[in-house]
Amino acid sequence: MTLTNKTALISGAAGAIGAAVARSLLAMGARVILLDRAAEPLAVLTSSLGDQAVSVVQDLTDESGLRVAMAQLVGRFGCIDVLVNNAGILTPTKAIATSMEEWRRVMAVNLDAAFILSQEVLPGMRAARWGRIINMSSYAAKSGGLTAGTAYSVSKTAMIGLTYSIARETAGEGITVNAVAPAYVMSAMVSEQLTDAQRAAQLAQIPVGRFCQPEEVAHAVAFLASPLAGFITGEVVDLNGGLHFD
Repeated sequence: MTLTNKTALISGAAGAIGAAVARSLLAMGARVILLDRAAEPLAVLTSSLGDQAVSVVQDLTDESGLRVAMAQLVGRFGCIDVLVNNAGILTPTKAIATSMEEWRRVMAVNLDAAFILSQEVLPGMRAARWGRIINMSSYAAKSGGLTAGTAYSVSKTAMIGLTYSIARETAGEGITVNAVAPAYVMSAMVSEQLTDAQRAAQLAQIPVGRFCQPEEVAHAVAFLASPLAGFITGEVVDLNGGLHFD
């Protein structure tokens, strides 16, 4: 369970889940690159993590800027061994009310950026014959979105398809690609974007009787990133407290 001498990149790193993932991968010995558009919280997080953490402020919807930033990171650090596609934005808008502007914005952050980052790290992983890509999906992908909007739910379903496709393509090259599908993690998405009534209603439906903690998601990500998970690829790990069994 060690990632010594490995470099991990986490998108959406300034959020609750991203920060927890960063701490978990650092504890396993990895160097971590924290990617986020929110400069101030990203700087605060990076300063708290020590000299094995570096930050990159980048808007994930800017494709050309993102590719330039990735080229610079690869030039600086060499192979990105672990990619955690964690960045995501939640909107509650259902199908008829969803504008194309909202649809494209959600897809750009939640799906397109994950595809671009995967494209950028795969050549190095292939050359090294080792790599881990972990995509952040959601329970919304399987439920259709109880409180989440249409664009968010579709983007998280597409993340599973992206996981399957790249996993199949790279399975013989020492690269694993998996997804994690949490439900109602105690983060800004739950604490700020759901009403008190929505939170109470969802909590009442979760069999384990509580919301997921960011550290629990990070633990699952860290396992999938580890050398001991090398025989697991194309898998979706559910963290939903018993909301859904399959």
